[in-house]
Formats: sequence, structure tokens, C-alpha cells
Amino acid sequence: MFRHNGLFGFMAGLFLFLSTVLSHAQTQAQTQAPGFGLQDVATMAQALAAKPYEDNAGQVPEVLKTISYDQWRDIRFVPEKSLWRADKLPFELQFFHPGLFYDRTIAVNVVEKNVPTRLAFDTGAFDYGKNNFAAQIPTEMGYAGFRIHTAINTKNYLDEFLVFLGASYFRAVGKGQNYGLSARGLAIDTAEPSGEEFPFFKEFWIVKPGKKDKSITVYALLDSRRVAGAYRFEITTGAETVLDVESILFLREPVAKLGIAPLTSMFIFGENSNPRVSDDFRPEVHDSDGLMAAFDNNEWIWRPLQNPKSLSVNVFSAPNIRGMGLMQRDTDYANYLDLEAKYEARPSAWIEPKGDWGPGKLHLVQIPSPEEIHDNIVTFWTPDSTPQPGQPIAFDYRLRWAPPKRVTSPEGQVIFTRTGKGKTANSRLFVLEFKGGKLEDLPDDAALDANVWVGMGGKLLEKRVYKNPVTDSWRLVFEIEPDSASALSMVLPDKRPSIEMRAILQHGVTPLTETWTYAIKL
Repeated sequence: MFRHNGLFGFMAGLFLFLSTVLSHAQTQAQTQAPGFGLQDVATMAQALAAKPYEDNAGQVPEVLKTISYDQWRDIRFVPEKSLWRADKLPFELQFFHPGLFYDRTIAVNVVEKNVPTRLAFDTGAFDYGKNNFAAQIPTEMGYAGFRIHTAINTKNYLDEFLVFLGASYFRAVGKGQNYGLSARGLAIDTAEPSGEEFPFFKEFWIVKPGKKDKSITVYALLDSRRVAGAYRFEITTGAETVLDVESILFLREPVAKLGIAPLTSMFIFGENSNPRVSDDFRPEVHDSDGLMAAFDNNEWIWRPLQNPKSLSVNVFSAPNIRGMGLMQRDTDYANYLDLEAKYEARPSAWIEPKGDWGPGKLHLVQIPSPEEIHDNIVTFWTPDSTPQPGQPIAFDYRLRWAPPKRVTSPEGQVIFTRTGKGKTANSRLFVLEFKGGKLEDLPDDAALDANVWVGMGGKLLEKRVYKNPVTDSWRLVFEIEPDSASALSMVLPDKRPSIEMRAILQHGVTPLTETWTYAIKL
């Protein structure tokens, strides 16, 4: 009797357990029912890549293409028309009007309960100011881009923190920051003699957030003459703004240089710009002051940016790169003195690949520029091989817009790079300072050395390393001159390539800092 009741109880318990599991599975299946997602956009991108390219630049009427910058700026979005304002959600959207540089329109969809719905263009959402062409705007035209607002600085005000506008450009800020550098969805043949191709986001799907959501999701469809692609951006705000990016690309035609996770910035002059070429009261003018990268062999590099006299392209071997970014390390107002631009408050942008990207190279392109209104710095990663047209290739990464102190190398960091005339007519003096990492644990009288490498065309004359008691950092001073024994000495000075240099501080044979890299013409 006891055993019979025990068996009955066991079977009843088993039945109850299986019923619970099946019920949970059914509920989970319903919860995970297929909805709109990245694969839907990828299917569209693959279909696009299988067809001839169609340029949609003609969707903007001529009256908008010929307006001035001031006229375009006078078209303002009405804040009360912000998407989701009436719902009192943690995020709101505002839109940009086409015109001037923005001669393509985008399609915008809102995804609610897994169902996408097209958002119609609304001229009533804009105040056209003194412009008198509002009646000539087609009602079905479309927007040029959009910006997302949320509370990042105070709880009671929704700040603009992320913008998608123009080609595949987007940019963001973290808490207390101002806009600076930009990111792009993709770069194609940058600095190639054949000319650069600029892909553009042609359609977006924005998932409507819940009242307590801390993040917002955006999907995008990218297109260009030779590439189509699908993107997913999971966007989270706070002390820094983080974009978790998933991308799937389909080539329509072969591409020589497929630039993944490109960043674009501006550098006119800085602490390393000597002699100064600008008659300007400001000590420095730049959105970013250096390229930082972490390689698969655990080496970190720091490459101070320059405004070269001619196009400069540097390529670093970077298989399975672990991190790369354009940084604004100098956040001291005294080094800018610009009350309007506030360059000290510009964000750094740091990219952390997810998974192994495989064999590839890191590129740094620096373009001569006389004015700060032009972006002249580009960095991106390229795979060594690309798929055949129609075959997918995926790259996922995290993009952090943050103050430099939140994105640092674990090694001693380069604090500044300064250069000036050396002891002889043709020599050049360099003064670098390092701080942080393992350097913090050393006594002031530690016997540090520097491994300084000077490439073809140059020769190291002397070097010294010592503690700076004023800043508590470590100073490296070295001098180089042209190498008369080098084959490059036979080349006319204005035709000689730049001399590459590398430097790292070490204690014995132990490296203590990131690797400083630089190039100069002597």
C-alpha cells in the first residue's frame, strides 16, 4: 500500500513537472515568437546586392538643394512634435529636414510589438523660419536623418545624445560632453586613387522603448554602388554612450578596401605642431589628438595625430585587433581656450571587436586641412580578404563614446608629445612624457631606459629618461637627424618619405608603457 501510494505520488509529481515544463516552453515560444530583427534587414540587404544599384539622390527637390547653410539652419524641428513625447517615454526622436548637403532622404519605421510601421514625413513638424519655400516641399519626401534624446545630464531634461545624419555617418556624446568626432557604418576605398565611395543608410527601423527601458534599438539598411548591408545598434546611455553594433555586409561588386568600423575626426594643430602654421590665439584645435590601438599580441600603441602637408596613409598589421579608437586625451581647457568650441569636452571613441575578426590591417589616413570645419582624420580596419559578391560577411563590435579616463590602456600612457629644433641645423628634438600603469609603482630613482627605434632615413643621436618631479611623470628626451649613409639621403628633401619612429619605456627588458609611434620629415 505504501509503495503503491508512493508510485502514484511519483507519477502525479512527474505529470505535474512535465506539464509545468511544457507550459513554460509554450510561454517561452510565444515570447520568442519571430518578430522584426536583424535577419529581416539582412534579407533586404542581400536582395539589394543581387540587383543593380539605384541611387535615390534625386528624391530631394531642386529648391532644397540650392539653399544656403543659413537657410537650412533656419528650418527647425518643433520640439512638441517629438516622437513619443506624449507617451512620456525615456527616449524621444526628432528629425532633420533634407536640403543643402543632405540630398538623400531616408525611410523611417517604428517597430512596436514586433510590427514595423512607416513613419510619414510631416512638414508640420518643422518651423521654416524666414524661408518661403515650405509650400514647395513634397509631402511624401522623407527625412534627412534623426536625433535621439534621453536624460543623460539631469533626470528632468532629455538631452540630444545621438545623431544619424548624412551618408552612413552618426555621432554621439556621453554625460557632460559636446559633439566632436563621427563614426560611419562603412568606408569604401578611402584614400584610394580611384576615389572614395560613400555608402548611406537608406532606411531605419526604431524599436519603440518601454517606460523603464535603459536602452533603445535601431536597425538600418545600408546601400552603395558596390555594397549593401544590415545593421543593428543597441544603444545604452550613462556616463558614456555605448553602441553595440551588429553588421552583415553583402558585396554587389568587388571592393579593394573595405573599411570596417570607421571613425572620422578633425586635427588642425596641437602640442606636437611645431612650427605652428596657423596664426591663432588658441594653443590647440582638434576633436581628437591620437590613435590608440590594442593588438592581438598584447601591444598597445599611441599615434599622435598630425595635419600633414600632403596626404598621409599609415597601415598597421592588425590580425584579430582587440581595440582601436580616436582619442581626445587632452581635456585641459587651458590648452584650447575656446569658449564656444569647448574642445576639452569632446568625446573619445573606442571600438572593441566582438570575437575574432581574422587577418587584417588598421589604417590611419591624415589629410591636409586649413580649417577646423573639415574632418581630415580617418581610421578603420580592413580584412585581408573579402567574400565574393552576394556572400555575407559579418562584423560585430562595441563602440564607446566616453571621456578618455574611462578608456585607457593598462600600460603607462603618453601624456604629451612635443618637438623642436635640435642641437644641429638638421636635427630634431622630441620630448615625451609617460604616466600611469606600472610606472606608478616605481621609485623616483628607478633606472629606466627607452627603446627608441628610428626607421630608414633617420639616425638616433642621443636619448635620456628621467623622472619629472613637477608632474610626477617620466620624461623621454631624444634627438634624431637625417642618416647620411641611407639611400634616402640621395633623394631631394621634398621628395623623401617620412621617417617612422617608435619608442617605449622599459625597466631592464620589461616594457612599462604603450608604444609611441610617429612620423616626421627631416
